[in-house]
Amino acid sequence: MKLSREEVEHIARLARLGLSGAEIEKFRLQLSDILENFEILKHLDTTDLPPTAQSIALQNVFRPDEAKPSLPAEDILANAPQRDSDCFKIRAVLE
Repeated sequence: MKLSREEVEHIARLARLGLSGAEIEKFRLQLSDILENFEILKHLDTTDLPPTAQSIALQNVFRPDEAKPSLPAEDILANAPQRDSDCFKIRAVLE
């Protein structure tokens, strides 16, 4: 499916994009190529394929949460510019 210059200008207006004449032509060709690829996909027989939410299998890459002892307060506050007892002391950020 080839897009016309007017269709690309319309899409650019909808997206609030200001495009130059060269950009319009560049995007016209690129968008037309993308739509042609979708046209090819429309001809594939997908009747025996189950619906999927992901095209590749996903796995959890996070480690399980495990409770661990915390660092001592002295170690944490060792490089604090200012402290008040066992807390960081900072300037107030709210009025």
